[in-house]
Amino acid sequence: MADRTITVNHRGAARLRGGHPWVYRSDLVGSADAAPGALVWVRDERERRLGSALYSSASQIAIRLLSHEEISDEGLPDLLRKRIASAVRFREQVGDSDKLPGLEPRQTLRQAQGRLRGTRCDSYRVIFSEADLLPGLIVDKYNDVVSLQALTQAFDRDDLRGLVVESLSEHFPGASIVERVDSHIRELEQLPARESQLVRGERSKTIFTLNDVHFLYDALSGQKTGAFLDQRENYAAAARYAHGEALDVFTYQGGFALHLARVCGSVTAVDVSRAALEVAEQNEQLNRDRHCAGEIEWIEANAFDLLKDYATAGRQYDTIVLDPPAFAKTKRAVPTALRGYKELNLRALKMLRPGGTLVTCSCSFHVSEAEFVEMLGSAAADAGRVVRVLEKHGAARDHPVLLNVPETAYLKCVIGEVPA
Repeated sequence: MADRTITVNHRGAARLRGGHPWVYRSDLVGSADAAPGALVWVRDERERRLGSALYSSASQIAIRLLSHEEISDEGLPDLLRKRIASAVRFREQVGDSDKLPGLEPRQTLRQAQGRLRGTRCDSYRVIFSEADLLPGLIVDKYNDVVSLQALTQAFDRDDLRGLVVESLSEHFPGASIVERVDSHIRELEQLPARESQLVRGERSKTIFTLNDVHFLYDALSGQKTGAFLDQRENYAAAARYAHGEALDVFTYQGGFALHLARVCGSVTAVDVSRAALEVAEQNEQLNRDRHCAGEIEWIEANAFDLLKDYATAGRQYDTIVLDPPAFAKTKRAVPTALRGYKELNLRALKMLRPGGTLVTCSCSFHVSEAEFVEMLGSAAADAGRVVRVLEKHGAARDHPVLLNVPETAYLKCVIGEVPA
């Protein structure tokens, strides 16, 4: 079966042997005759076996390794079912809900508002692509709705896509299953246009819970698979230190703001998207009777312009959260991204009262944790503020990190304090 064998050069072979599953098109030797999304066998230039991979005829990531063993087409479905089952078991071990530590009150104001109650959570990432050895597949669970997304030609194949749906139905009986479509990714993978759709069950909307805070979810709208589950533990951590008047910048649908409102006297939440803020306001109403101690003001604005105006006007806050979208989509964009992060953090630090808390995040993989912390230190120096690091976090535990795949460790969250 010559058409299923792909040869990689020494650089690609070293990458696979080092534990990274990707080989770029520039590291293929000769032409690849495999069909789009095919299972292929990988060899080095000396014909030594490197394993089995899923092939893309369009992406710059030409192959994504599945196993160091050679797998047949007949054996692939069984392997994928086992990997899906393993991912579900992993979330049962680390995921949940009831295992998050309780959130302790910090000050008299917050004690008066009452102890944060519960840490219930019914939503989490079920499959995280390479991190679950299922490269190109993302699955999230939002209460009784499961959302899947195929990022590669392989998992867009009818047979593999159907296998994933059937497996998820077995693991989450009674849940609806929605396929979310990223049109940009489908274009990059040269896949035919497709709309997001309900593929199993009767509903695409639900109410889900993170840390006992409730959120609306519409699987057929919103960003990515619909909500930012990777910030779940960071939401809880931020609430441990938040106090007084709070500002949440890039709030999207209110994830941080709703957690801050449980412990702060007031929250100003900012986003450029009116549609996202409308959902955020509905989320506030879901939680108003039980959890929101502080008032939330939702503001539609460009974050950079608003922070500049607020800083010029001398506005001051006790807690500021910065959770921007990824500023660096490529390595070339890192210098520009760091300048953007520094501008945001510099203005925020100038606006913090003594004793104030800064929660600052980056989801740009290409900006390393070391670069992000160095940027924050530079912003603190320029602002003339001392920042004491309270906690550093990545993504929630349902987004596992593989040691040899740095792309899985993309999220950075630093919680700091400006000493009084």
